[in-house]
Amino acid sequence: MSIEQPHVVIVGAGISGIASAIALKRNLGFTNVTIYEKSTGIGGTWRTSTYPGCASDIPCHLYSLSSDLNPDWPSHFATQPQILSYWESLYRKHGLEPHTKFQTSVHEAEWDADRQLWRITLKDERTGEVMKEVVEACFMIYGLGGFMAPKYPKGISVEDIEKFKGDVWHSAEWRHDVDLKNKRVAVVGNGCSGAQIVPALSLDATTKVTNFIRSPQWLVPMNQFQYSSSMKWIFRRVPLVMRWYRNAILARADIEFLVFRKKNKKLRELALKGLTSYIKSVAPASLWDKLIPDYPVGAKQIIVDPKYLESLGRPNVELQTEPIDCVIENGIKLKNGEVVEVDVIVFATGYSLEPTNLRIRGLNGKTIREYFDEHGGPTAYLGGNFPGFPNLSYIIGANAATGHASLLFNMEAQIQLAVQLTAPILRSFQGPQRSGLHSLTIKEDVTDSYNTWLQSRIAGSVWPECGESYYYVDGTSRTKNIAMFPGPAALFWWLARKPRWGDWVAFGERGKRLNRSGLWRGIGLMDKDVVLGMKALAVLLVIGAVFVARTSAASSL
Repeated sequence: MSIEQPHVVIVGAGISGIASAIALKRNLGFTNVTIYEKSTGIGGTWRTSTYPGCASDIPCHLYSLSSDLNPDWPSHFATQPQILSYWESLYRKHGLEPHTKFQTSVHEAEWDADRQLWRITLKDERTGEVMKEVVEACFMIYGLGGFMAPKYPKGISVEDIEKFKGDVWHSAEWRHDVDLKNKRVAVVGNGCSGAQIVPALSLDATTKVTNFIRSPQWLVPMNQFQYSSSMKWIFRRVPLVMRWYRNAILARADIEFLVFRKKNKKLRELALKGLTSYIKSVAPASLWDKLIPDYPVGAKQIIVDPKYLESLGRPNVELQTEPIDCVIENGIKLKNGEVVEVDVIVFATGYSLEPTNLRIRGLNGKTIREYFDEHGGPTAYLGGNFPGFPNLSYIIGANAATGHASLLFNMEAQIQLAVQLTAPILRSFQGPQRSGLHSLTIKEDVTDSYNTWLQSRIAGSVWPECGESYYYVDGTSRTKNIAMFPGPAALFWWLARKPRWGDWVAFGERGKRLNRSGLWRGIGLMDKDVVLGMKALAVLLVIGAVFVARTSAASSL
């Protein structure tokens, strides 16, 4: 390794990139970090997603860094401006401005096996030109996540969209310059973003909103409430109470995961009955047949209802369930031949979870894309590590998401694992304390074993019964689930809490493989570690269940 000082590159200044830089600084005291961000500011999805009604569907005390809890959240669920403000304050608090290069993206990265480092080529987003400068790093953290490329409905091409004579955009790229008063607006999609946009737009009685949906969604009540000044005072003065409150929210969410397991029939029946009753209690009776799904609760993402069901009863809102055929000049043509004329089309159809433009070459020149293709889609160890790609952690990669709890919780678990992997690499630069270790890569058989276990657990869940879902490679459950971790969030944390050194291949100078039995002694992932983790989780859930039963009183303090 020929670089004189250790250097870590973080790709992306979204929440995973910021959290990674904070963890390196806080846990290792390491600051020689460069964050490359293609846009002009930080925040990632929470910066770009500015559509009306945009908010988190996870309670804000759980959607916060465990190292930087916020006692001043105004309400149980936070809006997009509030979340962005929180991350901007952390960015400033931890002094990350000097370490960030804006309007600069990573064009390509290649592992130099002889020198044991990453050689990174950058792109100037202002000019579109690839820079001649090559940046070198001993470790790279890829923090772009899965919400990069907006997705459009199958069968609707760019050519179709361009035929439309009105304004058209994706919810991820909201056009604030277009006034929607007295307009006929088509909102395509009823997932998280669509369910937030429809009630927000329809508050203006002059805006006629037609919501086009492919299939209904299961929804749960939001139960939004404001935190009183006394509650915030307690959180600020007694941080342990705030941490317990956060853990109680997580425990409650992890208990709800039990509904996702096929074998828990009684719980599934209770959930089905409860959510069906909720839909009928809020939505117009004339729409019940269109709004109650025919798939199990949890097979697709459950929507936290931001008054979407209520908004469907407004006179300026229409629900359209007939399949879309194509976009035409004056609106949308349906499969039955009917034409719905509109002035504006908004596609609230989410993102493609498969990473694009992954020009990352590891050992033997193989790209991550080629590795994915060999395995039938995105595949990773604990969502972020790949065999043959040393000193690389991909935050929120394959099967790192959760359908019931905070994605940020799993993100933090991945980052803590990445920091622990980085530590011995950095020590290789420290004089007499040199570790002699220059790189680590996860073993292929360990990754295969982990994914075999993971997919078998998925087979025992309700997810394969969804029919169509973004959880899968081509959007159908006939293929590989690439999104979900098949267990409670606490189990993911348990598995990622520390490296099992025996599962990693270590290399020294010039790529010489190391064999230090004392250091690289590990334990099997799928046997006693999972059993121990599940026992610890059971205790956590019992404690959390008791505690969370008392938390409803918090809103009245």
